[in-house]
Amino acid sequence: MRIHVITTGGSLDVEYTLQGTFAIGPPVVASLLERARTQHEITLESLCRKDSATLDDTDRDLIRHRVQETDAEHVLVTHGTDTMTNTAEHLRTITGKVIVVTGAMQPARMTDSDAPFNLGLAVAALQTLPHGVYIAMSGRIFPAGHARKDRARGVFV
Repeated sequence: MRIHVITTGGSLDVEYTLQGTFAIGPPVVASLLERARTQHEITLESLCRKDSATLDDTDRDLIRHRVQETDAEHVLVTHGTDTMTNTAEHLRTITGKVIVVTGAMQPARMTDSDAPFNLGLAVAALQTLPHGVYIAMSGRIFPAGHARKDRARGVFV
């Protein structure tokens, strides 16, 4: 199975600078999938390195265009958690593909990150779900339009 990964930034790719600030670093998804020893063919496309709170409809249109244009049937979008539900809903009318949006509440570069787990969940979802758009977070798969971030608990419900 071929998985086309589109990265947009977000907490998954956050790194801390020597000055103590955070910045969206290079995508980490390839190294996480390599460590997991996945045998899937992975293609990677980095669209932007943004905090999802700064993504706008122009960015979402670009994500949508790239998802539609790829010849891959299975598409994974890594995304910041603040607005991933908005982007998932923006993709809902795309047909003929399994699209899974995932991210992390804690940066992948931190030892207590949920990134590897969420990424594994997303890859499993890509293999088992019918065509549609989903969010893979907090140990659950949500159809687009049926998830929200519970900021108080730090999970998706």
